[in-house]
Amino acid sequence: MKPFDFVKPDDQEGVISALAAHSPHVRILAGGTDYLVELKHVSQSPGTIVDVSHLQELRGIEEVEDGLRIGAAVTHTEIMAHPLIEKYVPAMIHAAHTIGAVQTRNLGTLGGNLVTCVPSMDSGPTLVALEAKVTIAGPGGSRCIPLTDFFVGPRKTILEPDELLIDIVIPKCNLGKPTAFYKFGLRKGQALALVNAASSLWVKGGKFKDVKISLGAVAPVVIRCPKAEASLEGLPISQEIIQEAGRIAVTEAKPIGDFRASLEYRNDLIEVLTRRTLNSAIQTASESRGGGSSGR
Repeated sequence: MKPFDFVKPDDQEGVISALAAHSPHVRILAGGTDYLVELKHVSQSPGTIVDVSHLQELRGIEEVEDGLRIGAAVTHTEIMAHPLIEKYVPAMIHAAHTIGAVQTRNLGTLGGNLVTCVPSMDSGPTLVALEAKVTIAGPGGSRCIPLTDFFVGPRKTILEPDELLIDIVIPKCNLGKPTAFYKFGLRKGQALALVNAASSLWVKGGKFKDVKISLGAVAPVVIRCPKAEASLEGLPISQEIIQEAGRIAVTEAKPIGDFRASLEYRNDLIEVLTRRTLNSAIQTASESRGGGSSGR
């Protein structure tokens, strides 16, 4: 391991100052489940590591005027146990259960999972399907952007070296929206997704409304499937159009074939998981209104 400097500022302002002072040779440490492993193998020193794991500004899950705020340093275990997540976005609990082992979930943070930005991340699809936004802070102030704009490429986000991810906000209009997440890996636990998927929707008068479909591990970043979404919008629910949406989703993805799965196999998974998440979200919508219609 190469030598490096380590700083632990007292608050968010101190972190921003430290990042600016040491940029661009600086890295942020929160849970460390990915970066500490990487640090053992890098050929160059990171320069300075800034610890943010203790910052209260990055903690907490709470209802705010804009929706549901989740601090960037909230752990996956905290997500799994929080009543507001269970109330408004239970699909996030399902996704968190699929992340690593217990130790990883205890230490790993939601913000860290997003910033690491591997295409197979398990936190991304549900948040993208719910049109989440993220707050970024830097020397010039704060800005809020859609999560889809945050992702740039494999292991690359829009964050500058002197910027910090503060929180993730699920819009108020999507709280309680029926949503489902599915992941397929080579084993049940501690496996990267071959494909993961999430769908959110409302059901109004037996018809699809405001459908959002998101896929992971099928492109350089987590993606939306606007053509598949549009193929369902406003139409009566039927298995025929759900199957067609699955086929359309395949055309919007760009999976690769590798030693874990062939291109053809991943395309089959895209179609299957798109159908499963849609059907599961429909079931949730039915249960939430006692079998009746739901929608906003």
